[in-house]
Amino acid sequence: MFRLPFSRASASVSLSVSRAFHSSRPLAVSQGDSIPDLDVLTENSPGNKVNLASELASGKGVIVGTPGAFTPGCSLSHVPGFLNHPKLKDAGKVFVVSVNDAFVTKAWGESLDPHKKSGVRFLADASGEFNRQMDLLFSSAKVFGNDRSKRYALVVEDGRVVKAFVEPDNTSVDGMSPPPFPTAFHPHSYYTDWPACFIVSRAEKVLG
Repeated sequence: MFRLPFSRASASVSLSVSRAFHSSRPLAVSQGDSIPDLDVLTENSPGNKVNLASELASGKGVIVGTPGAFTPGCSLSHVPGFLNHPKLKDAGKVFVVSVNDAFVTKAWGESLDPHKKSGVRFLADASGEFNRQMDLLFSSAKVFGNDRSKRYALVVEDGRVVKAFVEPDNTSVDGMSPPPFPTAFHPHSYYTDWPACFIVSRAEKVLG
Protein backbone atom coordinates (compact mmCIF):
# COMPACT_ATOMS: atom_id res chain seq x y z
CA MET A 1 0.00 0.00 0.00
CA PHE A 2 1.36 3.41 -0.95
CA ARG A 3 0.64 6.56 1.03
CA LEU A 4 1.80 10.10 0.46
CA PRO A 5 1.99 12.78 3.16
CA PHE A 6 -1.30 14.65 3.31
CA SER A 7 -2.29 17.78 5.16
CA ARG A 8 -4.92 20.50 5.06
CA ALA A 9 -2.44 22.65 3.17
CA SER A 10 -1.87 20.02 0.51
CA ALA A 11 -5.62 19.43 0.35
CA SER A 12 -6.14 23.11 -0.36
CA VAL A 13 -3.49 23.04 -3.07
CA SER A 14 -4.90 19.89 -4.64
CA LEU A 15 -8.40 21.37 -4.72
CA SER A 16 -7.08 24.47 -6.46
CA VAL A 17 -5.22 22.32 -8.95
CA SER A 18 -8.31 20.18 -9.44
CA ARG A 19 -10.47 23.21 -10.25
CA ALA A 20 -7.88 24.46 -12.73
CA PHE A 21 -7.77 21.08 -14.44
CA HIS A 22 -11.49 20.50 -14.68
CA SER A 23 -12.48 23.56 -16.68
CA SER A 24 -12.03 22.45 -20.29
CA ARG A 25 -14.63 21.01 -22.61
CA PRO A 26 -15.30 17.26 -23.05
CA LEU A 27 -13.33 15.22 -25.51
CA ALA A 28 -14.19 14.60 -29.16
CA VAL A 29 -12.14 11.46 -29.94
CA SER A 30 -14.44 8.49 -30.42
CA GLN A 31 -14.79 4.98 -31.76
CA GLY A 32 -13.75 4.71 -35.40
CA ASP A 33 -11.32 7.63 -35.37
CA SER A 34 -7.97 7.10 -37.07
CA ILE A 35 -4.69 7.58 -35.25
CA PRO A 36 -3.08 10.83 -36.52
CA ASP A 37 -0.31 10.26 -39.07
CA LEU A 38 2.24 12.54 -37.41
CA ASP A 39 5.99 12.43 -36.82
CA VAL A 40 5.87 14.48 -33.63
CA LEU A 41 6.24 11.85 -30.92
CA THR A 42 9.73 10.93 -29.73
CA GLU A 43 11.21 8.07 -27.74
CA ASN A 44 14.31 8.28 -25.52
CA SER A 45 15.77 11.26 -27.41
CA PRO A 46 14.37 14.18 -29.44
CA GLY A 47 15.77 12.76 -32.67
CA ASN A 48 14.08 9.36 -32.39
CA LYS A 49 10.69 9.95 -34.01
CA VAL A 50 7.79 7.54 -33.54
CA ASN A 51 4.70 7.57 -35.76
CA LEU A 52 1.83 5.84 -33.95
CA ALA A 53 -0.26 5.64 -37.12
CA SER A 54 2.48 3.41 -38.56
CA GLU A 55 3.13 1.51 -35.32
CA LEU A 56 -0.56 0.67 -34.92
CA ALA A 57 -1.53 0.31 -38.58
CA SER A 58 -2.22 -3.39 -38.09
CA GLY A 59 -3.03 -5.47 -35.05
CA LYS A 60 -3.98 -4.39 -31.55
CA GLY A 61 -2.63 -1.69 -29.31
CA VAL A 62 -3.32 0.71 -26.47
CA ILE A 63 -2.38 4.37 -26.09
CA VAL A 64 -2.32 5.57 -22.48
CA GLY A 65 -2.43 9.35 -22.13
CA THR A 66 -1.17 11.03 -18.97
CA PRO A 67 -1.09 14.68 -17.82
CA GLY A 68 2.60 14.47 -17.05
CA ALA A 69 5.56 12.25 -16.25
CA PHE A 70 6.34 11.77 -12.56
CA THR A 71 2.99 13.22 -11.44
CA PRO A 72 1.68 11.34 -8.37
CA GLY A 73 -1.48 9.82 -9.84
CA CYS A 74 0.25 8.72 -13.04
CA SER A 75 3.29 7.26 -11.27
CA LEU A 76 1.59 5.52 -8.35
CA SER A 77 -1.64 4.28 -9.87
CA HIS A 78 -2.57 4.91 -13.49
CA VAL A 79 0.53 3.70 -15.38
CA PRO A 80 1.58 0.92 -12.93
CA GLY A 81 -1.92 -0.49 -13.33
CA PHE A 82 -1.08 -1.19 -16.97
CA LEU A 83 2.52 -2.30 -16.37
CA ASN A 84 1.40 -4.92 -13.84
CA HIS A 85 -1.85 -6.05 -15.41
CA PRO A 86 -2.02 -9.82 -16.11
CA LYS A 87 -3.64 -9.21 -19.53
CA LEU A 88 -1.05 -6.69 -20.71
CA LYS A 89 0.55 -9.12 -23.16
CA ASP A 90 -2.81 -9.64 -24.87
CA ALA A 91 -3.25 -5.91 -25.51
CA GLY A 92 -0.72 -5.68 -28.35
CA LYS A 93 1.61 -2.69 -28.50
CA VAL A 94 1.16 -0.39 -25.53
CA PHE A 95 2.38 3.21 -25.45
CA VAL A 96 2.32 5.77 -22.65
CA VAL A 97 2.20 9.33 -24.01
CA SER A 98 2.72 12.56 -22.07
CA VAL A 99 3.37 16.20 -22.93
CA ASN A 100 7.00 16.22 -21.81
CA ASP A 101 10.35 16.06 -23.56
CA ALA A 102 11.90 12.73 -24.56
CA PHE A 103 14.56 12.79 -21.84
CA VAL A 104 11.90 13.15 -19.16
CA THR A 105 9.71 10.34 -20.52
CA LYS A 106 12.78 8.10 -20.87
CA ALA A 107 13.70 8.68 -17.22
CA TRP A 108 10.09 8.12 -16.18
CA GLY A 109 9.89 4.83 -18.04
CA GLU A 110 13.14 3.67 -16.45
CA SER A 111 11.85 4.56 -12.99
CA LEU A 112 8.59 2.62 -13.44
CA ASP A 113 9.91 -0.31 -15.47
CA PRO A 114 13.69 -0.38 -14.91
CA HIS A 115 14.21 -3.78 -16.52
CA LYS A 116 11.79 -3.11 -19.40
CA LYS A 117 9.93 -6.33 -18.67
CA SER A 118 6.50 -4.99 -19.58
CA GLY A 119 7.26 -4.01 -23.18
CA VAL A 120 5.38 -0.73 -22.67
CA ARG A 121 7.00 2.19 -24.49
CA PHE A 122 7.07 5.74 -23.14
CA LEU A 123 6.69 8.50 -25.72
CA ALA A 124 7.06 12.26 -25.52
CA ASP A 125 4.57 14.61 -27.13
CA ALA A 126 6.76 17.64 -26.47
CA SER A 127 4.69 20.13 -28.46
CA GLY A 128 1.37 18.54 -27.54
CA GLU A 129 0.53 18.25 -31.24
CA PHE A 130 -0.37 14.56 -31.18
CA ASN A 131 -2.87 15.06 -28.37
CA ARG A 132 -4.10 18.28 -29.94
CA GLN A 133 -4.94 16.47 -33.18
CA MET A 134 -7.01 13.99 -31.19
CA ASP A 135 -8.67 16.76 -29.17
CA LEU A 136 -7.11 15.38 -26.00
CA LEU A 137 -5.35 18.46 -24.65
CA PHE A 138 -6.75 20.55 -21.83
CA SER A 139 -5.87 24.03 -20.61
CA SER A 140 -3.39 23.73 -17.75
CA ALA A 141 -0.96 26.61 -18.33
CA LYS A 142 -1.68 28.09 -14.90
CA VAL A 143 -0.44 24.88 -13.27
CA PHE A 144 2.09 23.34 -15.66
CA GLY A 145 3.06 26.30 -17.84
CA ASN A 146 1.58 24.69 -20.94
CA ASP A 147 -1.41 22.63 -22.05
CA ARG A 148 -1.28 18.97 -21.08
CA SER A 149 -2.85 15.70 -22.09
CA LYS A 150 -6.07 14.52 -20.54
CA ARG A 151 -5.86 11.22 -18.69
CA TYR A 152 -7.12 8.58 -21.09
CA ALA A 153 -6.67 5.17 -22.67
CA LEU A 154 -7.47 4.32 -26.28
CA VAL A 155 -7.84 0.75 -27.46
CA VAL A 156 -6.74 0.56 -31.09
CA GLU A 157 -7.17 -2.09 -33.78
CA ASP A 158 -5.76 -1.76 -37.29
CA GLY A 159 -5.12 1.95 -36.90
CA ARG A 160 -8.54 2.94 -35.56
CA VAL A 161 -9.89 3.60 -32.10
CA VAL A 162 -12.28 0.84 -31.03
CA LYS A 163 -12.73 1.99 -27.43
CA ALA A 164 -12.01 5.33 -25.79
CA PHE A 165 -11.72 5.77 -22.03
CA VAL A 166 -11.28 9.45 -21.22
CA GLU A 167 -11.64 11.10 -17.84
CA PRO A 168 -14.67 13.41 -17.95
CA ASP A 169 -12.88 15.89 -15.68
CA ASN A 170 -9.61 15.61 -17.64
CA THR A 171 -7.42 14.13 -14.89
CA SER A 172 -9.59 12.72 -12.08
CA VAL A 173 -7.35 14.53 -9.62
CA ASP A 174 -9.33 14.75 -6.40
CA GLY A 175 -7.14 15.11 -3.34
CA MET A 176 -10.05 14.88 -0.93
CA SER A 177 -11.77 11.69 -2.04
CA PRO A 178 -10.13 8.25 -1.82
CA PRO A 179 -11.47 5.35 -3.90
CA PRO A 180 -14.73 3.96 -2.47
CA PHE A 181 -13.33 0.43 -2.20
CA PRO A 182 -10.33 -1.06 -0.38
CA THR A 183 -7.05 -1.64 -2.18
CA ALA A 184 -7.45 -5.38 -1.67
CA PHE A 185 -10.30 -5.28 -4.19
CA HIS A 186 -7.66 -5.60 -6.91
CA PRO A 187 -3.93 -6.23 -6.51
CA HIS A 188 -3.04 -3.65 -9.17
CA SER A 189 -4.91 -0.69 -7.72
CA TYR A 190 -3.11 1.58 -5.28
CA TYR A 191 -4.49 3.89 -2.61
CA THR A 192 -2.81 7.26 -2.21
CA ASP A 193 -4.05 10.26 -0.25
CA TRP A 194 -2.95 12.67 -3.01
CA PRO A 195 -4.30 12.33 -5.55
CA ALA A 196 -6.95 9.64 -5.36
CA CYS A 197 -7.18 8.01 -8.76
CA PHE A 198 -10.58 6.39 -9.05
CA ILE A 199 -10.61 6.74 -12.83
CA VAL A 200 -12.46 5.42 -15.85
CA SER A 201 -9.21 4.93 -17.77
CA ARG A 202 -7.65 2.56 -15.22
CA ALA A 203 -6.15 -0.68 -16.49
CA GLU A 204 -8.84 -2.91 -14.99
CA LYS A 205 -11.49 -1.20 -17.10
CA VAL A 206 -9.43 -0.95 -20.29
CA LEU A 207 -7.79 -4.40 -20.33
CA GLY A 208 -10.51 -6.31 -18.50
